[in-house]
Amino acid sequence: MKILVTLSRIFVAALFLFSGFIKLNDPLGFSYKLQEYFGEGVLNLEFLIPYALLLAVFIVIFEVILGVTLLLGYLKKFTLWSLLGMIVFFTFLTFYSAYFNKVTDCGCFGDALPLTPWESFTKDVILLVLILFLFLGRKYINPIKPVAIHKWIVFISFTVCLGFAYHVLMHLPALDFRAYKKGVNIQKGMEVPEGAPKAKFAYNWKFDINGAEKVITTSGDYPKVEGKFIEVETEMIDKGYEPPIHDFAIEKNDVDYTVEFLEKENLITIVTYNLSKSEAEGFYAVKQLTDKALSQGYDVIGLTASTPKDISEVKQRFELNFDFYTTDETALKTILRSNPGIVQLKKGTIVDKLHWNDAEKLSLPKVEPSKPKINEVLKQQLDSIMKLDQKGRDAGDIDWDKQKVIDSTNTIFIEEVFEKYGYPGKTLVGEESSIAAWLVIQHSDKIGKYLPLIKEAGEKGELDQVSVAMMEDRYLMQQGLEQVYGTQGKRINTKDNKQLSIIWPIKSADSVNQRRKKMGFDETIEEYTQRLFGIPYKVYTLKEIEDLENSK
Repeated sequence: MKILVTLSRIFVAALFLFSGFIKLNDPLGFSYKLQEYFGEGVLNLEFLIPYALLLAVFIVIFEVILGVTLLLGYLKKFTLWSLLGMIVFFTFLTFYSAYFNKVTDCGCFGDALPLTPWESFTKDVILLVLILFLFLGRKYINPIKPVAIHKWIVFISFTVCLGFAYHVLMHLPALDFRAYKKGVNIQKGMEVPEGAPKAKFAYNWKFDINGAEKVITTSGDYPKVEGKFIEVETEMIDKGYEPPIHDFAIEKNDVDYTVEFLEKENLITIVTYNLSKSEAEGFYAVKQLTDKALSQGYDVIGLTASTPKDISEVKQRFELNFDFYTTDETALKTILRSNPGIVQLKKGTIVDKLHWNDAEKLSLPKVEPSKPKINEVLKQQLDSIMKLDQKGRDAGDIDWDKQKVIDSTNTIFIEEVFEKYGYPGKTLVGEESSIAAWLVIQHSDKIGKYLPLIKEAGEKGELDQVSVAMMEDRYLMQQGLEQVYGTQGKRINTKDNKQLSIIWPIKSADSVNQRRKKMGFDETIEEYTQRLFGIPYKVYTLKEIEDLENSK
């Protein structure tokens, strides 16, 4: 009996120490698992979700300490009752999870040793039996001498555990057992080997046959029966082979960019599963890192599961110079235990992973910027649109009724492009075709609606700033306001029925040439007027134009 108790004591203590340490290495991951248990449809204890991390740290440290006290034989009564209480609770939890299929992985050993719900329940039943055996043979649990140092060993163990937990939370887990650890190639991790077992399903077809319901099960084929079909239910018999990485995708506006970004030579990804829950201080570190990365030639993107509104607010608040793309929240939580955090990729291979606290440790030697991957189909479509837009106008003898129909059709197409891709700029369709959408919008009544998008394209270098300036000036002139860069001219009728060519009034006209130079114009306002109208530049006010136009 003494030998059996000793063996049980060592086994239970070792299992608690192992389980506790594995979860202590990744308390944030364990807190995600607790959130699943607390969630709606499982235990329905949603009020505990905000405290999941605190509970996770407490549970894993307590688990380790119980392993230590059991080995030492310290506080025997407290240790045994605590062990029994924990194992009864977790046995109930794993049974509930397995029987009702609520949580597919209990998280008992973190990502180091994933167990199915029934495997977890079996493990807990064995532990329960062993702990009950320890209760029966508790008189054989003798403390290891010297007893006087037990409390100091427990205190040191608690202090080390607390310090280790703090370290991994402020940085990243010391050991990474996940599918996205350093050195892993994401694309290869998503591949299914040839000949791998495929998922098997049972299709339960329900029919009404002569007034009676009958269920016929097949592997997929529609049953050949006489009767009225009611419904079909699909049941998974065998899920088959599931690749280590099976829920990763990079999307935006319903367009999949996964392959494009995983082929990038030098890519920095900012991972933040939920922008509203991210640490603001982290984005200040991210801002410095990404600005440096962009200047060194790296491609930079953000990955999040947040809404466009949250993305826009964060980009504006922290002046971030990169775009966010959508990825599954669970996948992002698995990739990195930091919100926000940094992942460096090289052709889909994870080179480095960093908590935002360690952002300055990322080495960013200068690299050759990647060449944009042109969407050839969209480019050809935009080139055709541009020809339609300019053909009649270049001819001089334009048929305006016909051109209005063309412009209207072009505008509808461009609006669809905006909705799907954003502004189709240099990166997407090349420099020559990047002007196509601009031409269509400037010939529409939608300038006011899309001017912010066009300005954003200019700020990102997707559209030249000269075009942006011209669009802004045209909109201001249409609104009867002063333009900014002096790009818009007009011919008006004077009171003696003559035409007068003018440059539309300019706000702060005395400094317009400085603004033009800043935007990339290579002509002064005087040179531009001479080329446009063949006359010297003259400053007009809105009031003067109003008087001239009202005297027609």
